Amino acid sequence: MLRRILPALFLAVAVLSTVGCHKNKTQNPLANIDSKQPDKVLYDRAMAALKKNRYDTARITLQTLINTYPDSEYIARAKLSVGDAWYAEGGSSGLAQAEVEYKDFITFFPNLPEAAEAQFKVANIHYKQMEKPDRDFTHAKRAEDEYKQLLLQFPDSKLVPEAKQRLMQVQEVLAEREFRIGHFYYVRETWPAAIARLQTMVDTYPLYSEADEALYLLGQAYEAEVERMRATRLSETIKGELQKKFTDAAAEAYSRILTRYPVMDRAPDARKRLQALQRTVPTPTEAAIAQNKAEEASRGELGMRRRLFMNLRRGPDVARAASVGEPTMTDPKATGAPDLVRETGKTIEASYAAGAGGSHSVAVETVGTGEPPKSDPTPHSAQPAGTAPGAQPAAGEEAGPPPTQVNEAAGGQGEQAASADANAKSDKDSKDDKDRTSTSRKKKKKGLRKVIPF
Repeated sequence: MLRRILPALFLAVAVLSTVGCHKNKTQNPLANIDSKQPDKVLYDRAMAALKKNRYDTARITLQTLINTYPDSEYIARAKLSVGDAWYAEGGSSGLAQAEVEYKDFITFFPNLPEAAEAQFKVANIHYKQMEKPDRDFTHAKRAEDEYKQLLLQFPDSKLVPEAKQRLMQVQEVLAEREFRIGHFYYVRETWPAAIARLQTMVDTYPLYSEADEALYLLGQAYEAEVERMRATRLSETIKGELQKKFTDAAAEAYSRILTRYPVMDRAPDARKRLQALQRTVPTPTEAAIAQNKAEEASRGELGMRRRLFMNLRRGPDVARAASVGEPTMTDPKATGAPDLVRETGKTIEASYAAGAGGSHSVAVETVGTGEPPKSDPTPHSAQPAGTAPGAQPAAGEEAGPPPTQVNEAAGGQGEQAASADANAKSDKDSKDDKDRTSTSRKKKKKGLRKVIPF
């Protein structure tokens, strides 16, 4: 009897142990790992090839799975893995193909958690190809746009903190580029262009490591515009209005240093300039001081060794980027140099219209703005002899007609010569017209050419 019971007991224990081991196995969240279907076999082979850096084999295997089993439970993971294979292979062409695959994945599977991962890798593709601030900024701008897209489209993703940090690093590079361009115009005293670049930079990238320096140069550029207005031949009323306008803008730039960046290097200089301009020196709040201290403490340092190796690298150094704060998600309206020049011209025209009782076109310096200069403040036909351009006639004095142009050296022969030249030119033009007309007419065919259709 005992001999019959013992084998049955051992068999029951073996069955229970097998069932228990099966329950303790980790299940694949995307597919049944115990499945022996051919689509799973293809997926496993592709993953094995990907681990061994056999990227072509992995992509061919994954593409076979996608084409052969379109309803497979591995389709989503297979499409993402194709992009991973291109991404791991690297190179400009490989990264471009990876971006295409990741974009397709986001389009077809926007609700899967892996969609945020695909978007993050798209941004990383351009992040890896960023160049220094003084070179092509295409990839830096694309990286900024893609990181913003991730933060807006997948706000609950676990990748959001890392994406924010990367975005601040990218914006540090873009801000450095704008600052260098503004400094270039500043050194060459092209004030409208310098103001436009620096104003756009401080408005768009407030976390930039040299924001205080940019604001200080902005204030200096506005003060230079004040000095330039003093040297013009405009009326004193217009000069005073423009000088007040530029002085207010300079004081606003200096005040912004003290209220937003109170612990940075340019704060003492901004305080001195406000005192020189006889403006109120603002006092920063405790919150502003704490925020600026936290931003400065989060920045890295660029040591001598790192500076040496930076010359050998293609990409920029992002050590000075802040690690705290919020990156800019919506770019403000950019300030343009032509807009600044037009605004100044409108101010002068409005002053002339109010003072002289009429509208006048204004000549404003447009060096470095990309626009041709406008006409003089007062038309020469409305200026009396001996009056400087832009000056108004004295009280009770009417503007006379323009003086007749006389060639004194020729003694009146200049008019006859000019008339003769005009007649000769007219005859030449009419002759040219006849020649063009005669050559454009079809010539009559002769002989056998009459029967030739071409």
